[in-house]
Amino acid sequence: MKNELTRHNRDYDFFEDAMQDFFPAFYGRNNGRKYMRTDIKESDEAYTMEVELPGLDKKDIHVDLKDGYLNIAVNKHESEDGDKEKKENYIHRERSFSCSRSYYVGDVSKEDIKAKYENGLLCLTIPKEVPKAKADHRIEIE
Repeated sequence: MKNELTRHNRDYDFFEDAMQDFFPAFYGRNNGRKYMRTDIKESDEAYTMEVELPGLDKKDIHVDLKDGYLNIAVNKHESEDGDKEKKENYIHRERSFSCSRSYYVGDVSKEDIKAKYENGLLCLTIPKEVPKAKADHRIEIE
């Protein structure tokens, strides 16, 4: 069977590629970054993040803010409800996965962060952290 899968392209080895997916740390892959490529743009007022998340629904994406970190988590599961899937003889399927990434954004309010997901691209607008004025700790002497 291995010969049948690899005979057309001698450089491609189906089982080697599958093993890399099962043991990413051993093969040096970083799967979180594989699925969440991110571009960050800066303007005077805010940062705009564009995160590639193709093939997902909004319900698969979870964004939260905790302790100054913006966390993006994806949890995609292929449904197991159809008889068609049971009749198919899959050797390998890659439609279900989960991954997450965190970004430090500072002391911003979650109400100020705007998020939009369209055509496989999650766009987040995060206002810049307003520096706090240094408090004067001096005590006046009478």
